[in-house]
Amino acid sequence: MLRAIVATYREAFSGLSRSVWLLSFASLINRAGTMVMPFLLLFLIEKRGLTTTQAGQTLALYGFAAMFASYFGGRLCDRFGPLRIMRWSLVLTGLSFWALGQVQGRLAISAMVLVLALVGEVFRPANLSALSAASDPGERTRSIALMRLAVNAGMAVGPSVGGLLAAFSYGWLFWVDGATSILAAGLLFFAFPGERAAAPRVHSAAKIRAGSPFRDLPTLALLGMMFLLSVVVFQVTGTFPLSLRDLYGFSEARIGVTLASNTVIIVLFEMVLIHSLARRDPLKVAGVGSFLFGAGLALLPFGSGLGYAVLTVAVWTVGEMLAFPLLTSAVAARAPDETRGTYMGLLNFSFAAGFVVAPLVGTWVYQHFGPRALWLGCGVAGAVVWAGLYAVAVWTGRRVAVAAQAASGV
Repeated sequence: MLRAIVATYREAFSGLSRSVWLLSFASLINRAGTMVMPFLLLFLIEKRGLTTTQAGQTLALYGFAAMFASYFGGRLCDRFGPLRIMRWSLVLTGLSFWALGQVQGRLAISAMVLVLALVGEVFRPANLSALSAASDPGERTRSIALMRLAVNAGMAVGPSVGGLLAAFSYGWLFWVDGATSILAAGLLFFAFPGERAAAPRVHSAAKIRAGSPFRDLPTLALLGMMFLLSVVVFQVTGTFPLSLRDLYGFSEARIGVTLASNTVIIVLFEMVLIHSLARRDPLKVAGVGSFLFGAGLALLPFGSGLGYAVLTVAVWTVGEMLAFPLLTSAVAARAPDETRGTYMGLLNFSFAAGFVVAPLVGTWVYQHFGPRALWLGCGVAGAVVWAGLYAVAVWTGRRVAVAAQAASGV
């Protein structure tokens, strides 16, 4: 039995290109350096003297800038190539972290947070665009799953190390975070030497207009579903810990253990799960995942204790593993080569928009109607996304069938 399990894991990870592994490793290094952001609010309050409201407003700038950086970052990828954008994004992000750790005063801090978001968030669409280009269509979902695994593994390390550095010195926190970004950029410079001076392909304006995602109705529907799902997902970083404190009486340590189970499950099982579902319709599977994500959150008010809380996390984590790599892969599959960056930029834009809207909606519902209403509402939203993705799957399936019949003259 052990041999069968080992063989299953080996098969799940095998067959991916060297470029996919290198891009994922660069993301692992970058995410392992995600140390400043989890502690930025505390830093602004404790070390820079901002009020809680002022610090929150400063962080909101990051969310708004991330939306625009995601979209325009995708456009830049189509013009200059994703690898070039990734390298310079990482270099400028590292320098921005170093500068942010030094500036004083609310205006200067806000300006640097804005710069940090603009240069840092263009990395995401570039990363997805490069990964999609480096993957065979049949392996794209597994490639995205490997990238997610790298990101989650890095995120498991970064905040833990960041907490130790912050306890010692916030200055070291900014310096180490900046250094990891520049280290990841160095890996990309040396790992893809043939791409260093390669000019991006020039596409005609007519091709770019024809390949615009704004003319692709199924893609626009998918982006709408991604936005709604992300509003649900980002409750995990806001009102979810609040509910664990208010409903379950958890301490910060127990909240941390509960949330850590999400990363453990993803690292252990996502690649195998995605590999086992390779032959299924990706949109229908992503729809089931969206439903499970909402259902896991909807279970929260109906139990108590650490075991039950971890169970709810396990349910929505399975949903996360099914929804995000498959939905991302579905959008990438619809993107023509000449506008792949724009597609990935809009995908990240919809996700970033959810990051902005989620805390506003979540805290308002939590305050006025209570946690039970919020989590049941998340369950309903998950069901809506499930229905929407299923409808798009049927719609696109019929269009493909009609096109095939027309081509065959039937």
